[in-house]
Amino acid sequence: MIDPHRFEADYLLETAQDPRRTAEAIAGEQSSGTFVPVPGETPELKQRAAARIDALELLAAVDRPSLPGARASAGDAIRQARMTLSWPIDNIGPSLPNLMATVAGNLFELNQLSGLRILDIRLPRAFADAYSGPKFGVPGTRDLTGVHERPLIGTIVKPSVGFGPAETAALTATLCEAGIDFIKDDELQSDGPGCPFDGRVRAVMDVINRDADRTGKKVMFAFNLTGDLDQMRRRHDVVLECGGTCVMAGINSVGMVGMIELARHTQLPIHAHRNGWGYLTRHPLLGWSYVAWQKLWRLAGADHMHVNGLGSKFFEDDESVVASARACLTPMFDDKPCVCLPVFSSGQTVRQAPGTYAGLGSVDLLVTAGGGIVAHPDGPAAGVAAMRQAYEAAVAGVPLDQFARDHKPLARALENRAS
Repeated sequence: MIDPHRFEADYLLETAQDPRRTAEAIAGEQSSGTFVPVPGETPELKQRAAARIDALELLAAVDRPSLPGARASAGDAIRQARMTLSWPIDNIGPSLPNLMATVAGNLFELNQLSGLRILDIRLPRAFADAYSGPKFGVPGTRDLTGVHERPLIGTIVKPSVGFGPAETAALTATLCEAGIDFIKDDELQSDGPGCPFDGRVRAVMDVINRDADRTGKKVMFAFNLTGDLDQMRRRHDVVLECGGTCVMAGINSVGMVGMIELARHTQLPIHAHRNGWGYLTRHPLLGWSYVAWQKLWRLAGADHMHVNGLGSKFFEDDESVVASARACLTPMFDDKPCVCLPVFSSGQTVRQAPGTYAGLGSVDLLVTAGGGIVAHPDGPAAGVAAMRQAYEAAVAGVPLDQFARDHKPLARALENRAS
């Protein structure tokens, strides 16, 4: 159990220097120390405020530095190590922006290092008291969509940009008739002159509200309100006024403070899009693991978080995707879980359903399939049905080809490469 007066972070580091001295340099740089001793850094101050090395496990040596700019010479032994640092919470208080500066600040730039990656973080209860976490999460999203005890099936407006409000509304009508649970703006769609936000919301919600009056089920549409703080608040209010049930923000674009302030204002679930995530994680010896990173955004207020998808067009392997999704459903605190809904996306079709469910071990997921639904040879309605049938088979433990014998939409999807 974590000390209630400290917060912790695990790292993978790589250095040609002595790993213990490198860890000490990191701890000093990110707390009371600097590159030379200073008169005010007394033993008493260090006892009170310095970062502490709680663990240092030496790992294998490597042939060459993973990143440029490190202080290393030809022939130097380059070692990797797993390190845990902890800090007194009194250094920063329960502040997410200042937490990021502490665990992910200048330490990446130290020339002793040829690699550094944040693997996980652990926070004391004071952070749960300071931040709301998801207001809706899994149960609230299920209540708003009326979808219980199965995965939510969603899609994305495509083409990503180019449609105006009327065309977006027409596509929404088709998807509503198909029985979709969830639709989202592409992250590239914002508030341009060709598709202004207010006009798009009003046109789309007119369709969704009429469909809800007819069917009794309201499709959830995540409108991308990414912008500055005043824009996001105003856009949220437009969605709420029109009867919408979700907003979306690009969290790397709006930043931590933007997310916190949006969450404080919103009365709707926040669909958190991680576009740009690759530049924070793609190199295995630099940046963040998703397991650590997603905790900050959940605590800030994200209700849904993208985790990529199995067999997708991106570089990430399936094991990492599953670990990310499981992390979203893992409670952060005993009495305040801060659990959010994992969103599988990018090239998702019926074929990924068995592996996705087997890896996650839960139906608490949202799959957003573009071509995997709208490219079904019998149309979007059959695409939605096929995706539901694929997950029904996965939950039942029945192979897709066997289940497809009595389920035509799934059978047709398996015949079609795009779906």
